This record gives sequence, structure tokens and C-alpha cells, in this order.
Amino acid sequence: MGEWFVMLRSLLNQTSLTVAGIMSGTSLDGIDVALVRIDGCGAHAKVEVLHFESFAYEDELREKLKELCSIEHSDVSLLCGMNFAIAERFADAVLRAAAAANIPMEHIDLISSHGQTVWHIPVADEANPFLPKSTLQIGDLSVLAKRTGRPVVGDFRTADMAVGGQGAPLAPYGDFILFRHEEKGRILQNIGGIGNCTAIPASASTEAHRLIAFDTGPGNMIMDQVVFELSQGRLTYDSNGEWASNGCVNTELLNSMLAHSYFKLPPPKTTGRELFGKDYAASYLAAALERGLPPEDIVATATSFTAHSIAGAYKDFVFPEYNIAEVIVSGGGAHNQTLLRLLREMLPEQIVLTSDELGLSGDAKEAVLFALLGNDWIHGVPNNLPSATGAKRPTIMGKLALP
Repeated sequence: MGEWFVMLRSLLNQTSLTVAGIMSGTSLDGIDVALVRIDGCGAHAKVEVLHFESFAYEDELREKLKELCSIEHSDVSLLCGMNFAIAERFADAVLRAAAAANIPMEHIDLISSHGQTVWHIPVADEANPFLPKSTLQIGDLSVLAKRTGRPVVGDFRTADMAVGGQGAPLAPYGDFILFRHEEKGRILQNIGGIGNCTAIPASASTEAHRLIAFDTGPGNMIMDQVVFELSQGRLTYDSNGEWASNGCVNTELLNSMLAHSYFKLPPPKTTGRELFGKDYAASYLAAALERGLPPEDIVATATSFTAHSIAGAYKDFVFPEYNIAEVIVSGGGAHNQTLLRLLREMLPEQIVLTSDELGLSGDAKEAVLFALLGNDWIHGVPNNLPSATGAKRPTIMGKLALP
């Protein structure tokens, strides 16, 4: 054990680290691994992406994860087992990514894992003392460390919650480091299972407290689930938004969805499958079928719902304060051309582009951001943003597991 503490102390003296960032998001589509070289830490860190690879979850595993994210279908034995099963898959993904990049595992200084969120309670249930503000990400850190032979930092969200935050969104910290611009106000919009945005005013420099960030609502998860159901499991998403492009939006159903109370909540706020997961998608699909909508209209309406919730969030909570020139989209939704077209139509005064156009893969971005969080943990730098999460103070998020 002593040799690992000696090694960790040596890491503190290094100005450049090779970090494997692991991200598995609310889309439940798989594991993203970004191998990055990070020079420095905090707001002035510089990142070089050495390799990026995605590893899809098999269909059976994805459906088991959906069960864990549903009150009606989850059970404690499945939760316990999946905590280890997911960690094994994380470890395999890192080992395979390192091999593909021809990087020996001993050259990876640190692994930084987001884990797989299965439940998130951003606001305490005052009527139930056993449901405080809390969160749960599975993918045991010790299993991951032992299987890879590398130190692992993870379980970031709990520390922010412990100082009064909602534990999310965490991506804004990396968004600020990588995308702030002296002359342009920017919104970084990730569209994974859930959509989250980071609005950074121009000339923010190192003043991270000036940004605003929050979850805009559903990203891909409703679209993906209805496509899965309508195709009887043959498809897991609407490739390029082609299905939606052939449909018509049902305005009555869309407006009823946009009346959801979440959209009127002021930031800081965060959400997940608890509100917009499989159960919500089932209710939406039943309402659409009751109206006699054909499949393409059902997918088109779900796609429009995501676009309206994003654009509406900007108009309600961002544009009154910030002069935004660019909206930079990342995540799986950046591949949905129908969704991007809708956003451009709804945001005519902004340039809507993807992070790929600025040199960072939209698929890799969140894994890179979690590599940054782990890097700052090693250097003892606070890595939450109270302006995004509502925390009472900056804190160092993360826990360490040794091989």
C-alpha cells in the first residue's frame, strides 16, 4: 500500500498527467473512454485528446439498467449486482481503449469515472426523512481500480450535494475551461439522455462564477425509448433524425408536454430518468397512440419536445442576462439533423454548431470533462461550480480507490 501513496505524492508534483476519463450517461447507450494528456490544472489546464472510443451496452444490459431507473421494476439484488457488473465493463473498456491507442496501462496515471447514474434526488422530500437530497452512481471504484491496476477517482456528485448543491450538472466546469471565449458569449448544450446547458458570457476570463448552467430537460431519452418501442426493439434511436423528418408535430400533445412543471423551475436545477425516463415515455406513447398518431408523427413530436424545451430554457433563463453568439451542441443529439434544424429555426439570432466543428468530438466531450475533474482532484483544486449546482461553496469532488 505504501508504494501507491508514494506514487500519488509524485503525481502531485507532475505538471502533466495522462488520464482516462470514463463517461456513461443517461442515454444508457454505452461507455465512452477518453485518454487525454492534461497539462496544469484548474481554469488554465490544457487538454490533448490522445484517443477516444465508445463501447456500446448490449441490449439486455441496457434494459436491465432501465429497470434500475424505474421505481416499479428496480430491486435491491439487481442494484447490488449491477454495481459490480458495470465496473467490470468500465475496466474492460479502459483496457481495450489503451490497447487500441498503444498506450501501456502503466503510462496511464489516473482513471476518472463518472459512473452510471441510476437514481438522482436533487431536492429533498420534506415529507419523508429517508429521502434527503441524494444521488447514486454505480460502477464500483475499487473493482475498477483492481481490474486495471490504476488509481481511480470517482463518485463526484455526492461531495457537491454534501455542501448544499444538487450534484449536477458537473459538465459546466470543463465547459468553462475548454470553451470560454473573450469575445463571444457561448452556450454549451449537451444532448445526451438529458439535455444540459452551460451559458458562458464573453470575457469571462477565469470568473467561472459568472456562468449559469442547468439541465434543460429531456434530451434523447424520450425519442430513443419511443423509437425502441415503435420498432419492437429493432432500433434504439432515430438515426440522423430521419424518422422525425418524415413526420408532423402534434401541437396539442406537444403543448401538454411543455406544460410540465420542471420547465418553470428556476436554475439551479437538475433532472433525469426519475422524471423523463421509461415511465414518462410510456405515458407519452399511450397518449400519442390514443390520438391515432402514426409512428413518424410520434417521433417528430418527441423530437420537437426536446428542441422546444432547450430553446425555451434559453429564453426563460439565459437570454435576459447573457448576449449569446453561439450555441455549441455535443452528445448523441448532435448527430440528429432534424433536432439541429429545429434548434436553428428556434434560435435565429445564434449560430448553432457542434463541438466537432471547434475541434473536440461531441461524443468524447463529456469523458474529457470527467478526466479534468479527476485531474483537479489529484491537484487538490475545487472542481465544482456553485453557480451551476447551487452549492454553498466550492469543494473538491471525488473519492479515491487504489489498485
